[in-house]
Amino acid sequence: MTTGGRLSPDRYPTEFVAALTEHGWLAALIPERYGGSGLGIGAASAILEEVCASGCNAGACHAQMYTMGTILRHGSDEQKAEYLPRIAAGELRLQAFAVTEPDAGSDPTRIKTRARQVEGGWVVDGQKIWTSRAEHSDLMVLLARTTPADEVEKRTDGLSVFLVDLRDRGSQLTIKPIATMMNHAPTEVFFDGLELPAAALIGERGRGFR
Repeated sequence: MTTGGRLSPDRYPTEFVAALTEHGWLAALIPERYGGSGLGIGAASAILEEVCASGCNAGACHAQMYTMGTILRHGSDEQKAEYLPRIAAGELRLQAFAVTEPDAGSDPTRIKTRARQVEGGWVVDGQKIWTSRAEHSDLMVLLARTTPADEVEKRTDGLSVFLVDLRDRGSQLTIKPIATMMNHAPTEVFFDGLELPAAALIGERGRGFR
């Protein structure tokens, strides 16, 4: 949908994000060995600044730069090799980071979304809100409790990070868009017995807050 030759503000700029990805701008922070440019945060900031200076909205795609840092810093060698080259090439889009919950606000230590370890993997139940771009991502970084808050010494303990494949999840995962004035494509995400493989865990169990 367009208005006066411009994109409607309620439409996600898919073609714009694809063009930035194709030309390598969104892979600036990914190391060269994984298909990125291996640049520093200053260069990434300059790229986003120029996007905004040109009249565009860098908020539509900036997470493609930084969210992969969770995998780069804390992921296994297998996770890095599997996902980072495909993110850099634009084969996979990782722009969603699910932390905030309705009853927790901006305090991640109060989240209630739970990931239970089962044979062969994990099962997730709960809800996230204000998760931007979940409808327009293939992958999502998820923060969930793997140990209840009343069973840990510090509230920051017992939280773990997972990489969730958002494609073809059926009734286990529901994404509902939230209408806002600024189009960052925010959503609510509901997890109803979402099954994840053991390899979905990023880093150490219980140390996701770090």
